[in-house]
Amino acid sequence: MPASAPAAGTAAQPAEAPAQQAAPGTGGSLTLLVIEDDPAGVVSVPRMLDAYGKPVRVRTARNLTEAARLLTDDVHCILLDLALPCEDRCEERPEGRRGEQPEGRRDGVREERPEDRRDGPREERGSGEEPATAGDRTAGRVAAQAAPAPAVEPSSETPAEPDELHILRRVLRMAPRHAVLALTDGSDAERAADAVRVGAQDYLFRDELDGRLLTRAIRYAVARKRADLAQRQLTETRLRAQENARLERGLLPRPILEGSELRFAARYRPGRSRALLGGDFYDTVRTPDGTVHAMIGDVCGHGPDEAALGVELRIAWRALTFAGLCGDALLSTLQKVLENERASEEIFATLCTVDISPDGRSAGICLAGHPSPLFAGGAGAAPRLLPYDESGPALGLLPHARWPRRQVTLGRSWSLMMYTDGLIEGRVDEGRTDSRERLGQHGMLDIVSRRLAEGASGERLLEATMTEVRRLNGGELTDDVAVLLLDRSR
Repeated sequence: MPASAPAAGTAAQPAEAPAQQAAPGTGGSLTLLVIEDDPAGVVSVPRMLDAYGKPVRVRTARNLTEAARLLTDDVHCILLDLALPCEDRCEERPEGRRGEQPEGRRDGVREERPEDRRDGPREERGSGEEPATAGDRTAGRVAAQAAPAPAVEPSSETPAEPDELHILRRVLRMAPRHAVLALTDGSDAERAADAVRVGAQDYLFRDELDGRLLTRAIRYAVARKRADLAQRQLTETRLRAQENARLERGLLPRPILEGSELRFAARYRPGRSRALLGGDFYDTVRTPDGTVHAMIGDVCGHGPDEAALGVELRIAWRALTFAGLCGDALLSTLQKVLENERASEEIFATLCTVDISPDGRSAGICLAGHPSPLFAGGAGAAPRLLPYDESGPALGLLPHARWPRRQVTLGRSWSLMMYTDGLIEGRVDEGRTDSRERLGQHGMLDIVSRRLAEGASGERLLEATMTEVRRLNGGELTDDVAVLLLDRSR
């Protein structure tokens, strides 16, 4: 008889429930579930004490159906007798024969009958026999059951491993997060080693089953199972992080500037921890007519959905640019893309596009709610912000908005810096949390002016600017940051 009965609310749990539970809890005393099928009680579990001196609770199941009902979250370890007979092999039938199930079974699961629950020795049945029922005990049926079964030729469907390992595999599938100890005869060490190979945490021999050894084995099995689960989760997390990093790295822009005399530099840092992509995005391409098109944008928010939307808008911008669109026509189409791809109507995106003429002396600029680019002319001219008065709203705010295109003269030598608001929203008092003063566009303009006066340009200019902004902020910026720099020297 079982050493303890399941709780009232436990008996209704399906067999799959333990597989969906979290790792068994560590609080309270240890609980051992013994699965053995000997009504005479040959498997005698001695009295045990856990590390805190509390008695180890023992539950006993006569078959896997009982074990599934008794397998609750407070069970720490399972002691499985490998001599447990295989309850039914019909669960292994191939698809297409599910309609040929014997009486007393539904969907490959054996129903528990009153005669199965009676106390005392139970009739031993072979793996291919059906249990007799009250309705089919006729002479012809009994004679058919008593007839020798025809020989079965070996096939790929016939299990090659012993039944006890089949039972062990079923227990491991039923309780993937519980420690399992295999119990076998002392004369069959190879079978015990095979059980560990299949997935048991350890094995014991019946003639060695004393309280001290069993207690130590339970503690070891539970600790090893927890370590295995932790290692598996760590490995899965590492592989998932590597896969995400490869995916995000592949989504970062690769500027196409072959044949252009312009120099390109960029800095990109997402605000999300351990991420490669944020809601900011940028790109630069040169079309066959020699025009260089540059773009930078910012989707509101910092999560993975915003990062995905930013990638979609960047790819759409590149495709539309190569298709010959620019200015208001391009931004109107991008707004349609955003409206169809965003998760909610509250999502919007700011954007700045620059189309530099083939001779590099002029450009058309469109602003959609985005900060104005910073422009520095040649011959030591002080940098300045391009006018913002001719601009349109951010994408996704007004259904029928328009975005005017402003023409600007660049000259022979110049530098043009495009950026997102993450660069200018940092603090200026080295991270004092009680201060509300932000760097702003004019603060950024002062930093760039000093660096240009020191002779910095290109990559050096961007690196020096980012370093100074981080210093003033007292550490890394919390928002996504993207900065793009184009220069022309003559």
